[in-house]
Amino acid sequence: MTRILASLVLLGLVGCASKQEVTDLDARIKALEEKLAKPEAAPAANKPGAPPASTPEDDAASALMKEAQVAINGANFDLAKAKLAEISEKYPETRAAKAATRIAAEIGIIGTDAPTMEVEKWFQGKANWDSKKATLVVFWEQWCPHCKDEMPKMQPLSEKWSSKLQVVGMTKVTKKSTDELVTAFLSENKIKFPVGKEKDGSLSKAFMVTGIPAAAIVKDGKIIWRGHPNKLTEAFLTQLLG
Repeated sequence: MTRILASLVLLGLVGCASKQEVTDLDARIKALEEKLAKPEAAPAANKPGAPPASTPEDDAASALMKEAQVAINGANFDLAKAKLAEISEKYPETRAAKAATRIAAEIGIIGTDAPTMEVEKWFQGKANWDSKKATLVVFWEQWCPHCKDEMPKMQPLSEKWSSKLQVVGMTKVTKKSTDELVTAFLSENKIKFPVGKEKDGSLSKAFMVTGIPAAAIVKDGKIIWRGHPNKLTEAFLTQLLG
């Protein structure tokens, strides 16, 4: 039924109406027609670009990932490995599975022999895997925003834990960074611990570094921890190093 026909029908029902009343009625009918013509909005989860709805498998995988993270934070790496393996085995198509594969590769090197410290040059100081105390190696780049936040924090950590831990920074000087920019950053942030340029990226490969900043701890020639430097809290280091 068209707007005009509807208006005439209603006009016949209500008797004599003013021109303004007919105009108002026609406007209301037009608005109603336009509303009915529009398709119902799709649920948010079905809109283009929206993340897919969570499935029971996603929820189960996420729960296992949380358990794995708790285990990692508690230095219970065997339990963490088991939880990550369960995600990959039971829920390989979930969003958590990809992260589980990456994390499993990182902590999979824990307990293995530390690689040779291949260094092309030292920007300041020198270091090796000191058998008398543990070595924290931090992988970073001068252009990386998160590295710029984490690297300065390593200086007070190196001072406080100097009796049990030596800190070493490793960079490949990638992208638009230069040796001069690296040196300037170290000076501006009063970073005093040894920092070297790794040779051919061999250390990054050996420590399964796929994103920066990244860190690892070596003790008695073995890798005893691998993760993000922001996990190096006082409590965690006390638990790990005693």
